[in-house]
Order: sequence, then C-alpha cells, then structure tokens
Amino acid sequence: MANNNRIVVPEARAALDQLKLEIASELGMSNYDNMDKGNLTSRQNGYVGGYMVKKLVESAQNQMAGK
Repeated sequence: MANNNRIVVPEARAALDQLKLEIASELGMSNYDNMDKGNLTSRQNGYVGGYMVKKLVESAQNQMAGK
C-alpha cells in the first residue's frame, strides 16, 4: 500500500502539527504530542485526523465564499 500522507506544501507542516495538537486537546488528549500513538485506539487516532480534515474543509469553504 502506498503512503499518501505526504505534505504537498512542506511549509505548512508546522501549521498542520499545531492544528493536530489543538484538536487533540479539544478531544481531551492534552499531551498528544508526547503520547505513544500505538497505545491509542484506532478510533481515538481517527478522531484527530477526522476533525483535522473537517476543520481544513471548513476553512477552505470559508475562503472560497470570501468570509
């Protein structure tokens, strides 16, 4: 299976990492950066990624709508 999780715009890495930490914190995973992700359930890890996508799509839609 190919790894499609590469960042297309490398300059965005820091912002994406910050967004990931903010969302994990909102979901009650306050020390997400230092957690062993292997000890988290797939559901917990999936929530972080899912909410990241949701926020990014919302941001893009607002930008397209001129908000």
